[in-house]
Amino acid sequence: MGGLGFLWSVIVGLLAGAVAGRIMKGKGLGFFLNLIVGLIGSVIGGWVYNLLGVQSTGSVWGTLVMSTIGAIVLLYILSLLKKK
Repeated sequence: MGGLGFLWSVIVGLLAGAVAGRIMKGKGLGFFLNLIVGLIGSVIGGWVYNLLGVQSTGSVWGTLVMSTIGAIVLLYILSLLKKK
C-alpha cells in the first residue's frame, strides 16, 4: 500500500499544482512545476488547516482541496517575492 499512497500523493500534487497555477497565473506551470508546487502546497495546506483547526476528511477530494489551497498560498507568496 505504501507505493500506492506515494502514487496518489503525486497525482494529487500534480492536480493541485495545475489548479493553483490556473487560478493564480491563468494557465498551468508545466508538468514538473505543477508537481513541485502541488506537493509543497500539500504541506503548506496541512499546516494552514492545522492552524485554523480544520480537519481534512482524508478523502482524495479533501486532500486535493487542502493541497490546492496550500499551493495557492505558495504561489501568492512567490508572487510577492518576485515583485520586489
